[in-house]
Amino acid sequence: MNRRQLGLGAAAAALAAAAHAQDAGQLNTQPPLGGPRPMPTPPRDPAAVAFYEAFNRQIGNIDETLRADVQTFYEMNGWRPVWNRDRLRALNSVALRSERHAMRGQDYFDFVGLAADPPTAEIRTTAAAIRYARALSEGQVRPETVEELWEMQKNRVDLPRGLHDALQSERLLDWMEGLAPSDIGYTNLSAGYVRYRRLIAEGKAWPAFRSGPTIEPGSSDGRIPALVARLVAEGDLSQGQADMVTGNRYTPELVEAVKGFQVRHGLSSDGRIGTGTQRSLSASAEDRARQIALNLERRRWLKRDVAPERIEVNVAAAIMVYWKDGKPIHSNRVVVGTAENQTPSLEKPFASVVANPPWYVPAGIARREILPRGPGYLRSQNMYVTEQGTVVQRAGPQAALGYVKFELQDSYAIFLHDTPSKAAFNNAFRHRSHGCVRVQGAIDFARLLLSPDPTKLGEFDDALASKDTTRVTTGREIGVRLLYWTAFVDGQGRVAFREDVYKRDEKLADALGIAIDLPTPIDDGQTDADDVGP
Repeated sequence: MNRRQLGLGAAAAALAAAAHAQDAGQLNTQPPLGGPRPMPTPPRDPAAVAFYEAFNRQIGNIDETLRADVQTFYEMNGWRPVWNRDRLRALNSVALRSERHAMRGQDYFDFVGLAADPPTAEIRTTAAAIRYARALSEGQVRPETVEELWEMQKNRVDLPRGLHDALQSERLLDWMEGLAPSDIGYTNLSAGYVRYRRLIAEGKAWPAFRSGPTIEPGSSDGRIPALVARLVAEGDLSQGQADMVTGNRYTPELVEAVKGFQVRHGLSSDGRIGTGTQRSLSASAEDRARQIALNLERRRWLKRDVAPERIEVNVAAAIMVYWKDGKPIHSNRVVVGTAENQTPSLEKPFASVVANPPWYVPAGIARREILPRGPGYLRSQNMYVTEQGTVVQRAGPQAALGYVKFELQDSYAIFLHDTPSKAAFNNAFRHRSHGCVRVQGAIDFARLLLSPDPTKLGEFDDALASKDTTRVTTGREIGVRLLYWTAFVDGQGRVAFREDVYKRDEKLADALGIAIDLPTPIDDGQTDADDVGP
C-alpha cells in the first residue's frame, strides 16, 4: 500500500472520529471573533449545534477566499459532516485525474495531512474540494492580476450548490470533471499535455539542440542526429522515416519534416534551419509542457457557452477564424499589435461594416508619428487637421483602414479592418500594428458576413463602387473574441506553439510558480516607415 492509499484510509478514519466527537458535543463551542456570519435560525439538533460551533472555531484557519463558499455548503447540508470513506475514495479519483488539467492533485488534496488532524479533517476536506473545483471552473489565478488588457466573459459556477448536489447523487467525479472546459480546443490540448508529460516520464524527450550556423538543405551537420530525435519525439517525422536517415546529411525527407515543424511553430516554412528555427528547436519538452499548462489555465478563465457564430482571433499566432453554426468555416492571416502596442484580450459584439472608412487618427499616433512630419506629409497621405485638432485621413486606396472596417463595441477603440499594406501578411511574424487587427482578404470576408442577406451585400458592393463612406449593418450581432493562445492544437491534431511576444506567458507562469524558458520571437520582415495605421 502506498503513501497516498495509507493517507486516504487514515483520513477516512479521522473523519469518522471527528464526526463522532461532534455528535457527542466534545468540541470547543466558543466561536472566534471574525467568524462566519450568524445563521438566521441556529440549528436545534445537538449534533448540528456541535458541528456549527466547531465550524466557527475552525473557519478562521481556512483560506479567506474559500470561507463564504464553505459556509454556504454546510448551511445547505444542515450543519452535518459529509465525508465518508466512499466519498473520499471518489475525491481521490478526482485528484488522480488532475494531470490532464496540468495541475497536481497533491497541491490541493493532502490526505496524509488530513489524517494527522482528525478534528479539522472534515472542514479542510470541503475547503480543498471547493478550491480544486474553483481552479477547474474558473482558473487558478484571476486573469486581471496577470493581464493588464483583459476584458472577456468569465466562467462562473455555483460551487457550494454543485458540490452539495454531486455528493447527494454520488457523482462527485463526474461533476468535478465537468467543471473544466469540454470543447475540443481544451480537450485536445489537455491530451497534448499528457503526451508531453509521458515523453518526459518515460525518458523519450529529445536531446538538446545546439545553436550554430544555418543548416541548408543537402548539407551535412553534426546536429542532424539530435534533429532527427526531436522530430520523431513530436511526431513531425515517423520512426520509419528516421530509420532511413544515415549519417549527418540534411536529406529531402528531413527537409519536409522540418517544414512541418516550422509551420507548427509559426515560422517561415523554407526548410532552412536558421536562427528562428534553431531557437524553437532549443525548447525542451519540459518547457513545452509548461507552456501548454499556461494555455490550459487561460482557457479555464472563459465562459463555457460561446455563440455558434463568432470571429476568433488568436493574437499570439496572428490568425483569425470565423465560426458559423459552431464550425470553423473560414480563416485568415491577420496583423496584430506590437509588443509596445498590444492587442488586448477582449470579447465584444460587432454588428456593422463600414465601406470606404476614413481614419480618425488617435491623438498619440498623430502627435508622435504624423504631425512631426509636417504639412507636406499630411497632404501626401490625404490627411487633414480638423478645427478640434484631430488628424483625419480621407477614405481611398491608400487609406490606413483600406476599403472596409469592422466596428466593435469596446472600451479600447479596437477594431478589425482592411489595409493597403498587404505584404505584411506574407511574414511569419505579424505583430506590427498599433493594436487593431488588420485582416487579410478583408473585402471578401465582409462579403462572407453579409452574404446571408443579398440586399445588405448589394449595399456593400454599391458602396465600394461609389467610393462613398457607407455603414452596412449585418442584421445580427456577431461576437468577436481576441484571444492569446501560445499553445493550441492545429487542424492536423498537432500541438502548435507560438512565441510569447507580449510576455504574458512569462507573467502567468510567475503567478503560478512555474519556471519557463521559451524562445524569443524574431521579426522576419522589413519595417515600413510609412506604415502608421492603427
